[in-house]
Amino acid sequence: MSLQPTLHRAMILAAGRGQRLATITATTPKPLIRVGGYALIDLALEQLQAAGVTDLVVNTHHLAERVEDHVRRWNMPGLHISREAELLDTGGGVARALHWLGLTPFYVLNSDLVWLDTPGRALQRMAQAWDDGRMDALLLLAPTVSISGYSGPGDFAMLPDGRLARRQPSTMAPFVFTGAQILAPRAFTGAPDGPFSLNHIYDRAASRGRLYGIRHEGSWIDAGTPERLHLASEAMVHTRQGSLW
Repeated sequence: MSLQPTLHRAMILAAGRGQRLATITATTPKPLIRVGGYALIDLALEQLQAAGVTDLVVNTHHLAERVEDHVRRWNMPGLHISREAELLDTGGGVARALHWLGLTPFYVLNSDLVWLDTPGRALQRMAQAWDDGRMDALLLLAPTVSISGYSGPGDFAMLPDGRLARRQPSTMAPFVFTGAQILAPRAFTGAPDGPFSLNHIYDRAASRGRLYGIRHEGSWIDAGTPERLHLASEAMVHTRQGSLW
């Protein structure tokens, strides 16, 4: 087994318009929406710093300058901004940033994750679980039964060895993708030009038996809708009293 105990590079996906929160994102970029007093993107930045990340790429598009100015205040030593004149979707955004992300595996985080557990813990568990000989992608998954306010069908089933299988149509899957992952640069070899979804990368990795998952042991909320944003704000008030800030 070839383990990658520490990952120093990461990307935060912060270019989306946040269509499900359109009444808010018309004037506030989604990564800067406040939850329990904190900007969403700050929660991702806190997790990455606590996990030992020193080199970071943040992609931007909607109200880009406001997001960029906010991120720069964190004074991360290896910060790169990837401003997209036209949206490249999740996969295209990462592919455009590969020259900054280097030749070794890296984290990719959505900018709308609300983390309620110890900063860095989940990402460090992922790094310890990474096996470069077997994996092209490792996704952090939450059990559907443990997610407050979630009523969807789930995303993946997990085999005993950690490999993932997509939910089949008209069925339920026991795990939901949290939006946190480790990806190997080789997973993008032969990827499409221009916009494409990271789902393309996952499906290719799965077809080769190289898509894996790890169960999240902490609390997590996807704040992508007004209802869940409210739920996340309430949870933050009760659980983030001991924040690093």
